[in-house]
Amino acid sequence: MIFKRVGEERPYPDHGYKAKDWSVLPPRQIRLDELVTTKGTLDLNALLDEDSTFYGDLFAHVVEYKGELYLEDGLHRALRAALQQRLVLHARVLVVD
Repeated sequence: MIFKRVGEERPYPDHGYKAKDWSVLPPRQIRLDELVTTKGTLDLNALLDEDSTFYGDLFAHVVEYKGELYLEDGLHRALRAALQQRLVLHARVLVVD
């Protein structure tokens, strides 16, 4: 299994962060098998959206909520890491209470 779980939604409350707000969070390594995805499929329209990390941030965006790590943005980066047989992903982590 690549991820801890494949989800289809964001179970955490809206945090209000926009793409530019994530840059204040330092990146850290996250194990792929600790991540819960918030999307079950890679959507090219979402990937090519201006707010996507594909064009802007070099790091995936992860939300830590109730002890779980949710991959909010950067599914394409996580899949690339998995295909390259890497166990970790560099991500910015926002802790939401």
